[in-house]
Amino acid sequence: MGGNLKMQSHHSVAVRLNEQMGAKKGFTFIQAYRAWFPKLLMLWILVMAYLSFSIYNYMDADNKVRRVEVLSSMCDQRARMLQDQFNVSVNHVHALAILVSTFHYLKNPSAIDQETFAEYTARTAFERPLLSGVAYAQRVVNSERESFERQNGWTIKTMEREPSPIRDEYAPVIFSQETVSYIESIDMMSGEEDRENILRARATGKAVLTSPFRLLGSHHLGVVLTFPVYKSKLPPNPTVEERIKAASGYLGGAFDVESLVENLLGQLAGNQAIMVYVYDVTNSSDPLIMYGHQYEQDGDMSLLHESKLDFGDPFRKHQMICRYHHRAPTSWTAINTAFLFFVIGLLVGYILYGAAMHIVKVEDDFREMEELKVRAEAADVAKSQFLATVSHEIRTPMNGILGMLALLLDTALSGTQRDYAQTAQACGKALIALINEVLDRAKIEAGRLELEQVPFGIRSILDDVLSLFSEKSRNMGLELAVFVSDKVPEIFIGDPGRFRQIITNLVGNSIKFTERGHIFVKVHLAEPSTTMINGKLMTCLNGGSDEGVQTSDGCQFKTLSGCEAADDQNSWDTFKHLIANEEHRTDVSSNVAANNEASEQVTLMVSVEDTGIGIPLRAQERVFMPFMQADSSTSRHYGGTGIGLSISKCLVELMGGQINFKSRPHIGSTFSFTANFGRCKENAVSDLKKPKLEDLPSHFRGLRAILVDGKLVRAAVTEYHLKRLGILVEVVSSIKMAVAFCGRNGSATSGNIVPPDIILVEKDAWISGEECDLNKQHLEWKQNGHIYKLPKMMLIATNFGKGEFDKAKAAGFADTVIMKPLRASMVAACLQQVLGIGKKRQQGKELPNGSNFLQSLLSGKKILVVDDNMVNRRVAAGALKKFRADVVCVDSGKAALNLLQIPHNFDACFMDIQMPEMDGFEATRRIRQMESMANGEINGGLEGVARNGEWHVPVLAMTADVIHATYDECRKCGMDGYVSKPFEEENLYQAVAKFFKSKPDS
Repeated sequence: MGGNLKMQSHHSVAVRLNEQMGAKKGFTFIQAYRAWFPKLLMLWILVMAYLSFSIYNYMDADNKVRRVEVLSSMCDQRARMLQDQFNVSVNHVHALAILVSTFHYLKNPSAIDQETFAEYTARTAFERPLLSGVAYAQRVVNSERESFERQNGWTIKTMEREPSPIRDEYAPVIFSQETVSYIESIDMMSGEEDRENILRARATGKAVLTSPFRLLGSHHLGVVLTFPVYKSKLPPNPTVEERIKAASGYLGGAFDVESLVENLLGQLAGNQAIMVYVYDVTNSSDPLIMYGHQYEQDGDMSLLHESKLDFGDPFRKHQMICRYHHRAPTSWTAINTAFLFFVIGLLVGYILYGAAMHIVKVEDDFREMEELKVRAEAADVAKSQFLATVSHEIRTPMNGILGMLALLLDTALSGTQRDYAQTAQACGKALIALINEVLDRAKIEAGRLELEQVPFGIRSILDDVLSLFSEKSRNMGLELAVFVSDKVPEIFIGDPGRFRQIITNLVGNSIKFTERGHIFVKVHLAEPSTTMINGKLMTCLNGGSDEGVQTSDGCQFKTLSGCEAADDQNSWDTFKHLIANEEHRTDVSSNVAANNEASEQVTLMVSVEDTGIGIPLRAQERVFMPFMQADSSTSRHYGGTGIGLSISKCLVELMGGQINFKSRPHIGSTFSFTANFGRCKENAVSDLKKPKLEDLPSHFRGLRAILVDGKLVRAAVTEYHLKRLGILVEVVSSIKMAVAFCGRNGSATSGNIVPPDIILVEKDAWISGEECDLNKQHLEWKQNGHIYKLPKMMLIATNFGKGEFDKAKAAGFADTVIMKPLRASMVAACLQQVLGIGKKRQQGKELPNGSNFLQSLLSGKKILVVDDNMVNRRVAAGALKKFRADVVCVDSGKAALNLLQIPHNFDACFMDIQMPEMDGFEATRRIRQMESMANGEINGGLEGVARNGEWHVPVLAMTADVIHATYDECRKCGMDGYVSKPFEEENLYQAVAKFFKSKPDS
């Protein structure tokens, strides 16, 4: 108990340390700044909003720049066209002025009069589309006024059409275009501004424009263009006085500016896009409108463009102002682009935020997983320790119970006392088996179950399993049989114990749930040609169909016992193909063997068929679940824990195979599984220990036997066991056929007669109507003229009563009956007894199950037993003394150290592991230290002190703890082996056989 408390305290400390290590692990960068993520997300949103607004402003500004550029281009285009057209008109007026000067003044007489001027100007008006009309005013000084008026027949008038007052100089209109004929005789110098323009034009010699005014007749805004007309040619660079003196008149043209601009805009595309205004800005403080409405507020007032106009008068300044008709449209492109950028930025931010939070969550989950892993590992350690403790605490008293019962059974007991002791021993072994199953399941779940890889023979294991259930099957009248294909190798590499456990679980279940019929175990190679039987794949049918074979009353099925089975794979119709294939391949067996040796693995197919109660359809899905029964009443009616199939499934999967089943309620079940084993090489067979190999006598080889059995499957199984002994078998279906067969052999060739050595008769064939006088038949056989040694006849039976035995003996059968289930060793023993062939086994007081070997190994050996429990010491001492060993017992590791001080005379030490003060591990380590020091002294020159040159006493762990980790710890501390409590002779033999050599008994 002290050791348990120590392990528990160490375990709890380890758990606390692991949890602290899991809690103190450092944070990553993302974990450390996880609280900033929401703030960074908000900052990201604000940055994206600012950038989106900046993008909108940039694109909107770009749109405005393009809008300004478009307005500037359109306004400049219109100004340029207006200016060009105006200049063309000015040139035409200038040309007309030259025409008047040439043909009116330089010709004598004048070639121009009013009629000629009017007709000419009318015909050439298309050249001056911008002019509403042209007129010529002659320069008249005051002294010439009267003669001028008499010559023309009218009086010079003012703009108001009144006679012109007396002035120094006049400019009356004498020639005019018909469109402006109403200005004839009007003095163009009567207006103050007109006078100044005429005088400026005369002085400069260039065209002069007036300020805008309302034209007579149209009321449109317009200007008057004035050109001077000279009566003589001017010098190249005339002075002002020369220009004034040479001036003879003035040619003027009225421009309708509004019509001019309207015509111009009408010729251009996009006329409705912008609004145009033309101004006279000679007086910048008071610009005069020439085109457009001065107080119009429509359109886009925020954007204007000014273009300068040059109409050829340097004194007058004009400009064109343009603006859009409509305000700038909403920039949806800028809005959409900015919005999409904001949305994309928002999504990117959210994705980054989500990724960061996901990383945080993953790291949190990882940390939690690590913590859970640490806790799970600690729980696994605790579970293992718990299992070890429970195993030890239960096995320790059970060791005492079973050990004392074994010692008790070796004493002289009455029949009743022996029955009671054997019953108690069986119950104890059942409890140990249950503990082993629970521990196996726990080890499988923890992944701690490891399979051995040792050579073993499968046929002997199957025989051993059948021997375990032989008595129960006989009492229940069940046919229990095994058949192994000849193609299955003799020796495999694998775990024989776990394979035995699977077969034992399956056969045990079949025995438990079968009340009539048979349990049939069949083993063959899982080849492609055999995995398909009648087109049906051998897979997990899980109930399959409930349809059975329809037969008439009294008709038997072609199975082992004649009862209907859930699957037809073991019926004769299928079974005979397996046997036929084996016989067909006999001639090529050497080639097959050579091919098989090339493969390192062998896959076996094993099936266990029964004719029991079957599995209900609703329960078939949970058959392999641990601690589950097919029915709630099963555990009470039939017993069991429901863990066997679960363990079998796990073991099969560890062997690289699969387990399946087919079951039909009230018909039976067939469980099939595959398992992979290593192929054993020929040289490895010779290294096997004798108990692991099948030890069958060879004296029966060549014997001939006749087997009488009407059930073909059962006959094939019997033939299989006889062939293992080397006996040649001929199968017949009745005793009459056997006698007839013997007669044919006896009469075939008188000189070469080969009669059978023995006749084996199934009990069913004997009692099924064939009960004739066998002695008479034998006599009829003798009348052939020769006298032969009559063959012995033996019965094969599942159960046999006293009355049946007397009746069979009277019928001529031998005293010995071969009882089922058949096993090769048991059949050999019966044949030896009946035929007297071979060396009989030593009769008398023989210790069972290899006890002779143990006695030869342990006889005279001095063994130290170390255990703190007095009962365990007595049990161990009694078990070892049973094999004539000299046993010394101590109760602690310290006492063992004192006795094993070098030199000592102990041959071995059985050491308990869990002991107070000093456990078995520590004691073994100190023993090895003492031996190491002693061996060092031997190497230093003290050789001869030790036996055989060096000290090493075999130390075997002796404990009820069966956890694999405990075995590993035993090896690490220097122990040589492992013996589990309670003692089993086979395990004890395997442990001590490594260190002791057997010697013959005296």
